[in-house]
Amino acid sequence: MTIEMAAAARGGRVSYGSGVGEGSSSSHGGGNAMQAWWEGIARARNAIDALDSIVGPLQSAESLKESDRPARGLLDSQEVAQAVSAVFQSASSGSASDRLCHWLYDTFLSSDADLQLVVLRYIPILAGIYLSRLVSDTHSSREPLAGFEAVLLVLYSGEVKARGGRPLLLHIPDLAQPSLYHAPRNPISPDLSPNPFVGQLSAPLEPQAAVKSTKRASIVGVALDLFYRKIALMPTGPKIDICQFVQGWAGQNCACARRFDDQVHDGPQADLSVSNCQEGEEIAENNNPLDRALLDGITNISVHDDIASTNGSPATYHHQDSFSSSDGRMDDCSFKGARIPLPSELLQPILRILGHCLLAPLNPQEVKDAAASAVRVLFARVSHDLVPEAILATRSLIKLDISTRATAMAAAAASAASNTNTPTKQKKPEVFLASR
Repeated sequence: MTIEMAAAARGGRVSYGSGVGEGSSSSHGGGNAMQAWWEGIARARNAIDALDSIVGPLQSAESLKESDRPARGLLDSQEVAQAVSAVFQSASSGSASDRLCHWLYDTFLSSDADLQLVVLRYIPILAGIYLSRLVSDTHSSREPLAGFEAVLLVLYSGEVKARGGRPLLLHIPDLAQPSLYHAPRNPISPDLSPNPFVGQLSAPLEPQAAVKSTKRASIVGVALDLFYRKIALMPTGPKIDICQFVQGWAGQNCACARRFDDQVHDGPQADLSVSNCQEGEEIAENNNPLDRALLDGITNISVHDDIASTNGSPATYHHQDSFSSSDGRMDDCSFKGARIPLPSELLQPILRILGHCLLAPLNPQEVKDAAASAVRVLFARVSHDLVPEAILATRSLIKLDISTRATAMAAAAASAASNTNTPTKQKKPEVFLASR
């Protein structure tokens, strides 16, 4: 498997041979559900042991292996996530000899759905570090990132096989056709198609033997799209990771990110143009007194980066203000990544992910705040890059975020007012009987 992975990263074809076949036959060969369940438990325990030898020692390894669902425990473990992140952030990560990349590669080929979910959980940090290193000034002196590329290629190859060479098309009902519940007034032309082609979400995927510069965005975009499809099952950590990386990738340090927030402050007549906005211009803080909690919440969303780099060098994006959350203010943390090119192959899955993080009702407030910050910086970036579709999408997400926060604040205020105005029955004075 090591030779196969290294060959795939260097330009050899990724083989699905024994990895998928063995997992499928072992799970369903006997037709016994209990036997298949035990085999899944055994695969998860072996994966935990292998991962423990790479990033460990893990204190929770034994408890994970003894649980009823060790793969799901591995997905949600904070200790494992911190250990994997520490390995990824080391200077030698991503090389052809990176054991963690080998583990991710082999685990995805196991055909175990829960273990594949664990692999997808680390796609945000893998893709974020990979893309950021490619544009760094010191990347030319580093070893090629063959380990990262092999993991991305195995995900891409699986999607190529699943789609079978077909594009992802968008169809909507043809308004020229009569409704099923109404009789047509005019004769129907036989040339009209009942379900006309409207748009193409994704072109047919071509098999790739290596990560070429012209296909890199498409390969990484497919990996991010696979993460998006399972994002509802993901813990909070990877959602915040991808939001922070998106803010770093956008890297647009200008006042455009606050245009719609300024409209909330100054009214609907606020200037939303970007003609007078200069790159590198710091975002001005609004010093006017805020009379609504909505303005407090929006103002506390940080979209400011102190040392953002526009020449492609790696940068760390620091919070000036911590995110505002329902539980109080979060601890300061650093944005990740560096400014990178953002073609449509990357923008599409990024916007879908941000939309889920921003609007999904079950997401915690910290995820929504991280997505709100990222989408504002991304709006500034696409506004300067003049990408109409992305401008419309990011602008809509910002408007929905403001509207959602306003609705939540109004509901909270109404609930507090109703509780205040509710008459309460005066308690009778307590009488204590004392015996002589």
